[in-house]
Amino acid sequence: MLHKTTRRQFIHTSAALGIGYFVADRAPAASKSPNERVALGCVGIDGKGRGDSDDAGRLGDVVAVCDVDSNRLADALRRFPKAKPFTDFRKLFDAMHKSIDAATVSTPDHIHAPAAAMALRRGIHCFVQKPLTHSLHEARVLAQLARDNKLATQMGNQGSADSNLRRAAALLRAGVVGAVSEIHIWTDRPIWPQGVDRPAPLPVPKHLDWDLWLGPAPQRPYSELRDNQVGRFGKAIYHPFAWRGWWDFGTGALGDIACHAVNMTFHGLDLRNPETIQAETSGHNRDSFPAWSIITYQFGATAARPALKLFWYDGNKQPRRELFEGLSGRGGGCLVIGAKGKMLFGGGPRGYELTPDLSEPAVTFPQSPGHFEEFVRAIRGGEAPWSNFPEFAGPLTETVLAGNLAVWVASAPGLGPKIEWDAVNLRVKNHDGLDRLIQREYRAGYEL
Repeated sequence: MLHKTTRRQFIHTSAALGIGYFVADRAPAASKSPNERVALGCVGIDGKGRGDSDDAGRLGDVVAVCDVDSNRLADALRRFPKAKPFTDFRKLFDAMHKSIDAATVSTPDHIHAPAAAMALRRGIHCFVQKPLTHSLHEARVLAQLARDNKLATQMGNQGSADSNLRRAAALLRAGVVGAVSEIHIWTDRPIWPQGVDRPAPLPVPKHLDWDLWLGPAPQRPYSELRDNQVGRFGKAIYHPFAWRGWWDFGTGALGDIACHAVNMTFHGLDLRNPETIQAETSGHNRDSFPAWSIITYQFGATAARPALKLFWYDGNKQPRRELFEGLSGRGGGCLVIGAKGKMLFGGGPRGYELTPDLSEPAVTFPQSPGHFEEFVRAIRGGEAPWSNFPEFAGPLTETVLAGNLAVWVASAPGLGPKIEWDAVNLRVKNHDGLDRLIQREYRAGYEL
């Protein structure tokens, strides 16, 4: 098996040379012979999982597929007729860990960490959809497992491979807008029900294993919308998409889209370890996320930039129009305000706009062969993916999910209390009762 050979070569070489992590994530290249195609198991194979499993089949061999929905599983087997089917990811990894090199995990957020941790502990390279995890502690654990086991990892924020994003991040590092004081990021999410009460229980459809769908989350009855309530995604209120709006399963609008929307500034301005976070919301019942929120992150100064604030807007809330000064600002986007000018990421023919008085310096940045291609290249011993768990995806997910701590305490309409965040120790310094969000409990059989 490909990854067995690669990792054995790597461990021997790194032990002999005493090399550190940054080199360690670039293991020696494996043979490129046709019989060493990467073998993958795909957990969650529709929605985002359809694209991920299609990428897996395009660049390797899909030898196992897993989904709790038998209709989706049957469709996957039509696409990958030689793959072994599973409904429980634990059985897949128990049965197939010696036969697969890598796994894709494209499930609801609450399944990401239990599935990925099981794979990483078995020496399986992992591609996991965004956000990397459902909780902050899980992001720290997956990053450490990837580091300890010297495995190739990549989070599914595909825009990371885009040259416009990489160029914009490099421009910020080069000081194109001067010292940055504020970042404003806004989105049309949520596009699913939020700020709602649980619907009445309904019978579980025959094609769905509801207990496996719940996985590590607390038990609750299955339900769906009534005929007169059908929305953009049909009757879905949990499966297959509207789970994003429930605290037990998803991470709300912030968790859904911020690993994309914050990505450029995270790379360009090192947005790790926020010091304080505060949220204003429409109010919520701590079961379903609020219909809208505005979140303010305060980041301390680093050696490369001064202290700055990041303002996050969802539920169709937006920054004040006068901030744009002629920049388009349509739809979702990211506005970076500096001492010399502004950048709007998400607009213009190159994916970003600069205020007219700015001159754009020449910058360099690594070109990508493609997001999933980076993952497969790393499995074969090439350089680490841009959004690998230890250095980027884990810390980015921590920054994103820390915002939901402030959303949780802002449960009544209006501005909630400010969270003082100890990012190093994953601890809220000034507020009790948030431990269950930082490090959640798991149903038996799904412990991390």
